[in-house]
Amino acid sequence: MFSDPEAVVPYFGLVDGTVVADFGAGSGHYALAMARRVGDRGKVYAIDVQKELLSRLEAEAKQAGIRNINIVWGNVEKAGGTKLADQSVDVVIIANMLLQTDAKYSVALEAKRILRASGKVAVIDWKNKTNPEEIKQIFAQAGFSFVKDFPAGNEHYGLELKKE
Repeated sequence: MFSDPEAVVPYFGLVDGTVVADFGAGSGHYALAMARRVGDRGKVYAIDVQKELLSRLEAEAKQAGIRNINIVWGNVEKAGGTKLADQSVDVVIIANMLLQTDAKYSVALEAKRILRASGKVAVIDWKNKTNPEEIKQIFAQAGFSFVKDFPAGNEHYGLELKKE
């Protein structure tokens, strides 16, 4: 069972006007849930390497009347791969993506680059696919401190980390 974005997103502390980057947005379930929470003044950058998933997300957002999702075809594993400016977002969400990459440290560095001072990262991933302690260690090496765990479903864990 996948984690339920509608149940998990409230733990991110998003408010009207928050700017969020969704690393590996995929089918966009988290991006859509976050777009509703950040309001018209907020923005969600849905970033993925798979164009067809982004096209589907763009169509779904349009159909739902959601206008604050910006589609970005990019590679979060590379420096500058998100195509976003330095210190331009408040929160980075990395849901069910770290299990798919060997470049976890590079992903953490890209998150750090685009986050504003004391911005935060929320990591949601499968308990049986990635080790949360390993993720905490990788992000610590990249300049983040662990803030708290949050519930993300029976099969998932959630971590909040803050940019130092």
